[in-house]
Amino acid sequence: MLRQTMQIRPTDEKVLLDKLAEGDEPAFTALYEKYSLKLYANILRLVKSEDIAKEILQELFLKIWEMRGQIDPEKSFKSFLYKIAGNLVYDHFRKVSRDKKLSDSLLYMLEEQYSHSEESVIYNESLELLNTAISQLPEMRRRVYVLGKIEGKTYEEISAQLGISHSTISDHIVKANRFIKTYLTSRTDVALSLIITFIGSDL
Repeated sequence: MLRQTMQIRPTDEKVLLDKLAEGDEPAFTALYEKYSLKLYANILRLVKSEDIAKEILQELFLKIWEMRGQIDPEKSFKSFLYKIAGNLVYDHFRKVSRDKKLSDSLLYMLEEQYSHSEESVIYNESLELLNTAISQLPEMRRRVYVLGKIEGKTYEEISAQLGISHSTISDHIVKANRFIKTYLTSRTDVALSLIITFIGSDL
């Protein structure tokens, strides 16, 4: 059962991590209650299955319990938690051989994060990842993609600005999406970074 997220001060969290290392179950429960709700929500947005999201969350905290003696209270527990969660989500996609689902989810994450303001803590990282992929597109395809997917212009506006037909615009968008998805899934480091960033986001 997922419970409402509780607020724990950094100093209190360090105490909890010290107790967790000693096998203290109430400390483990307190950390679970602090992080589980947001983790579950973001994992669910990626895997699109409540059962799978719950399984991943359960496996995540089982790993935390098993690794309790290796957790450094002086380092960010949140970052440690998100990294493990990201790896579990990535492994899920790989285990079920769903490269297309993985690529779709990665592109969704990029576009979802990109649409938020620059005040978002993940904005710059998402922007860098997306720009790296976009920069490798042919010039016209890149211009069409940026106008349509980033700036949100309609086909009519793109057509008027670039002097190309709607069918040509559609072709560029489809091929750009295909390339970006392939780029993301072929780069394990990029995929993991994006998943971990997304899981830790407040979107």
